[in-house]
Amino acid sequence: MVRQASVKVLQLLEPLVEGLGYEFVGAEYLPQGKHSLLRVYIDLPEDGIGVEDCERVSRQVSSMLDVEDPIPGHYTLEVSSPGMDRPLFTVGQFQRFVGREVKLLLSRPVHKRRKMTVELQGVTDDVVTVMLEGEAIQIDFDNIEKAHLVPVFD
Repeated sequence: MVRQASVKVLQLLEPLVEGLGYEFVGAEYLPQGKHSLLRVYIDLPEDGIGVEDCERVSRQVSSMLDVEDPIPGHYTLEVSSPGMDRPLFTVGQFQRFVGREVKLLLSRPVHKRRKMTVELQGVTDDVVTVMLEGEAIQIDFDNIEKAHLVPVFD
């Protein structure tokens, strides 16, 4: 199961990534024993991300994680652009993409569904309003386990 990285890891990563001049999109952790994965998403909204950007951030993050050691055991660090199916991690990111179509995975069912593709309508406090089959519904932000933009091809 993929889950957002711990608060401690996020607090370490965000200022480091942003200090290097990149947008810190978020991070997720996939625990699988010796094959665990920490995936860090970065972006440069104007220019996009290249391999060199990922390498630069990976070196810095790896060094910081070696010193701070916030994740026990073995894991692989992966630094990536968010891609066309950009994951959404924060309320601010949901607000930024109002009007876009997103795929949601919920912790608890809403309208008897845990998986849905919806259009983002708005965000108030920690409640996300979406359009599902012509009906506006509200979902508590803490009920959203995973969210990704649906790619748009022009």
